[in-house]
Amino acid sequence: MTAMLEIRGLEINYGHIEAVRGVDMSLDAGQITALVGANGAGKSTTLLALSGLLPKAKGAVLFEGEDITRLAPHQIVARGIVQVPEGRAILTTMTVRENLELGAYRRGRAKVEDDLEYIFNLFPRLKERLQGVAGNLSGGEQQMLAIGRALMAKPRLLLLDEPSMGLAPIVVQEIFRAVRAINADGLTLFLVEQNVRQALKIAQKGYVLENGALALSGSGRELLGHPRVLEAYLGG
Repeated sequence: MTAMLEIRGLEINYGHIEAVRGVDMSLDAGQITALVGANGAGKSTTLLALSGLLPKAKGAVLFEGEDITRLAPHQIVARGIVQVPEGRAILTTMTVRENLELGAYRRGRAKVEDDLEYIFNLFPRLKERLQGVAGNLSGGEQQMLAIGRALMAKPRLLLLDEPSMGLAPIVVQEIFRAVRAINADGLTLFLVEQNVRQALKIAQKGYVLENGALALSGSGRELLGHPRVLEAYLGG
């Protein structure tokens, strides 16, 4: 399996506080890799650093062999790494269509309509609300819109930060169904989640982050059955 993204000795600080320390991970092309752990473990911090939104104190990040450690966020996006942020961050005063089209702003108008149809097949409710103001969507619909907007950028690697946060269980199932479908279409995903069971069920590879350091790694199936994961995260 070919590593699309390699993270080597990553350290991230908030002032004098070590938020992430000595993290090594690899993301294989065409797979879902999950990063799970408790709130405050450093998961979202890791994603923000990968997107260039937080400085890295130490370590290196390689994307398809290229060192992207010090690249600016827009340069990272240009290489095909796109993040769906925690909290969705949609533009609430714009329409659903405008939010989706904004995701494709770097690409111009070419094939935008075809890409919209792909998004509508994933999330039919977005088509029903296409001309509506995004701020009037439910929480689940806003999450669908955030994912759809990121997909409109035609990413090669999609970073998903807590896509199930604050959503009803039935909506969580719908979001994870879409994540599986996106991966089945060939897109590589890095999924950060507090919902450990759901994340590891769909991930080919997983990492467990505890207090800023890696505690465990393995396949999703292996981690689901690991005694430490069962006890700490799954009520086992």
